Amino acid sequence: MANEFPNTQIPAEMREFAGRSVAQARKAFEGFIGAVHKTAGDVDAATNSAQTGVMDAGAKVVSFAEKNVTSAFDLAEKLVQAKDVQEVLRLQGEYLQQQMAVIQEQARELGDAVQKAAGVKK
Repeated sequence: MANEFPNTQIPAEMREFAGRSVAQARKAFEGFIGAVHKTAGDVDAATNSAQTGVMDAGAKVVSFAEKNVTSAFDLAEKLVQAKDVQEVLRLQGEYLQQQMAVIQEQARELGDAVQKAAGVKK
């Protein structure tokens, strides 16, 4: 595989431009997720205790989404600093491996939260 991309350099100007774009996208996402948290807090304050399990599961989903998007932004920041295609491929491979483990754990946690909300005992 190393021979497919023989030392292909990524220009510094392109990395700088991509870095600024990632930073702007991260800032926009942080504003969005802040609004989601505020809305969730407002809704949570208006609900009764019978809906607590559903709200907990919903909060987990928002938390997982926030963590996953943040992880993707972290990857993007690393990718824009990559010096060559081999480094890009290595970073993407590491990210995919890490995310598979994270998604499995999140699915387990969400399943537990949904069972709890539904009143199912283990």
